[in-house]
Amino acid sequence: MKIENKDNEKSMLHSRNKHKERYDLKLLGKNCPGLIPYIKLNPIGEHTIDFSDNKAVLFLNKALLAKYYNVKNWQIPEGYLCPPIPGRADYIHYTADLLSEANEGTIPKGKRINVLDIGTGANCIYPIIGSQEYGWKMTGSDIDPISVKTARLIVQSNPTLAKKIIIKEQKNSDNIFEGIIEKNERYDITISNPPYHASEDAANKANLRKLKNLSKGKMAEQKARFNFGGSPGELWCKGGEYKFIKKIADESSGFSAQVLWFSTVVSKRDNIESLEKHLKRVGACEIKIMKMAQGQKTSHILAWSYFSAVDQKRWAKDLW
Repeated sequence: MKIENKDNEKSMLHSRNKHKERYDLKLLGKNCPGLIPYIKLNPIGEHTIDFSDNKAVLFLNKALLAKYYNVKNWQIPEGYLCPPIPGRADYIHYTADLLSEANEGTIPKGKRINVLDIGTGANCIYPIIGSQEYGWKMTGSDIDPISVKTARLIVQSNPTLAKKIIIKEQKNSDNIFEGIIEKNERYDITISNPPYHASEDAANKANLRKLKNLSKGKMAEQKARFNFGGSPGELWCKGGEYKFIKKIADESSGFSAQVLWFSTVVSKRDNIESLEKHLKRVGACEIKIMKMAQGQKTSHILAWSYFSAVDQKRWAKDLW
């Protein structure tokens, strides 16, 4: 099994990621005054925030989106996922690298590039980053009506997003692509960051461990709460990550002629080998695995295509 990584493991984030350097929190506070009350000094005199405080994380995201992605109006319902933006940006940049391989090494930009984000969530982060970094036409799908409504409101509230992002509601919980990809539509790549946990209990226990680490053990007696938020469909589903990705793989074969690349984040390395074998069984022509690293966390992007390398280049020539 070949693991591809374009960056040195110690360099962590992708080379084009705008968040490789330490946050300038004072500057971010100017873009989002609501962040200012949460900025404090750490023991060595550096500005920081309490990453175990979900309000602080929310305002940090608002500030990052305002400064780096031209999104001035962004709000999510209480309890919904407020994801760490640097890691989300990495996925988009690796996606761009993957598409460039069919385009003589040049990253394709502009509205001719169609990207589908499965389970976009109320935060709409992937469509925001894809549309602002590369000018891509982004479509986000979700089964949760509140997420769909909120994501649409974010798009409508920001002129920089309004003509670049479409949000679709998946009305059938048994489907991933059916009902979202229309008969004559083509997508250059689909992306997904699946629910990691198999149950609410597992998600709560994992989050409590994380909060203990962030607060150096001072929260041992507190009930688990999510500093990045997260509704059931965003953090856990029956069967967890493996079952969700397997379902994407199974359905992808039915849309093999309409999508150049399918992809997903795989957080559990142990799942990669069995998923790769399953993709071969469903007929994937090419499979790629790319490593992403952020701090102490390492995950992978699993991508597959039903097109040969020659046909991928033909797709790019005809459509880009």
